[in-house]
This record gives sequence, structure tokens and C-alpha cells, in this order.
Amino acid sequence: MNDIFIIILCSVVIFLLNIPFGMWRARVKKFSFEWFCSIHLPIPYIVIIRQWSGIGFVWWSYPFFVGAFFAGQLLGRKIAAKRLEK
Repeated sequence: MNDIFIIILCSVVIFLLNIPFGMWRARVKKFSFEWFCSIHLPIPYIVIIRQWSGIGFVWWSYPFFVGAFFAGQLLGRKIAAKRLEK
């Protein structure tokens, strides 16, 4: 039970962390250096979150964390697109 709570909490943090990076990614040219950085700069923070939480790199945590990563990037992109429309 405790591991599930930690996984959910870490997933929420990863999701929130990736929203600004997704917004950044939406405003730069695809496959540029900035685009690459907007995707890869959050990864060291995710590794730190995994280590500090005590979860480590167990296989069953990957779907939660990868899903949170991509969902945060996607939401950030959608927020940036709405802002650009205005």
C-alpha cells in the first residue's frame, strides 16, 4: 500500500514537472537543439525523484512514470497552443 502511494505521488510530481517543458517544446522548432533539451532536461530530475522516493528502478513503476512524463508534455503543449491562439 505504501509503495502505491509513493508511486502516485511521484507520478503527480513528474506530471507537473513536465508541463512547463511541454510548453517550451511547443514554441520551438521540431528536432532543434531546444526541442531536444525540452524533452531530455527533465530526465535527471525524474531519476532524482526515483532515488529519493526509495522506489528505485523497479519494472512495475515504469508505466506510471513514463505515462506521467508524456501526459505532462502533452498537456504543456496543449496549454501553449491555446495561449498562442489568443
